[in-house]
Amino acid sequence: MPRKRRLEIPGLPHHVIQRGVNRSDIFRSASDYEEFLLIFRAAAIRYETDVHTYVLMTNHIHFIVTPRVPGALWKTMKMVGQSYVSYFNRRHQRIGGLFNGRYRSLVIDDESYFFTCMRYVELNPVRASMVERPEDYRCSSYRFHAWGEPNDLLVAHPLYLALGSTPTTRQGCWRAICGEALPDKQLVEMRDLVRHARAIRQRWPTT
Repeated sequence: MPRKRRLEIPGLPHHVIQRGVNRSDIFRSASDYEEFLLIFRAAAIRYETDVHTYVLMTNHIHFIVTPRVPGALWKTMKMVGQSYVSYFNRRHQRIGGLFNGRYRSLVIDDESYFFTCMRYVELNPVRASMVERPEDYRCSSYRFHAWGEPNDLLVAHPLYLALGSTPTTRQGCWRAICGEALPDKQLVEMRDLVRHARAIRQRWPTT
């Protein structure tokens, strides 16, 4: 029996999560991170998926993306999975699967939830005690949103652009928003959502 495709709604942002099999590392060197982002950019362009936010952790990834046409997201993720696993196995002389099953995707249909997800993703390295400040972690979109660092993978989402009329204003606003950790209640709910892929209907503030 064919597997059901993930819920996918063109025009709406989706929070995408994928983990390494048995929580194993999916990145072992700086070149692995670089290759993954190159592959993701090529797939996103080919299948019309806008990438807004991301973080690459050692054994899992988070992305916020918007598929522009039907089927864009699953085609993008299929190409990424096939191409990156082939690269990783060849480079590290291994065989077999790399990811823990299929990716999870959660539709984001609320402005407050969008900013909560965005902050959750970009502050991941700080919560994991990998860095003290989000700008110190280079494998994420934080430096793009908070400091205007060029990143040809990313397409700024309209909600982010609405934070201010100029890049300087938007970046300052985002730094202020990320200057505070997510409240414990929101963090617990986000972790539960990511773990179980359940819809959260509560309306959350952005700060």
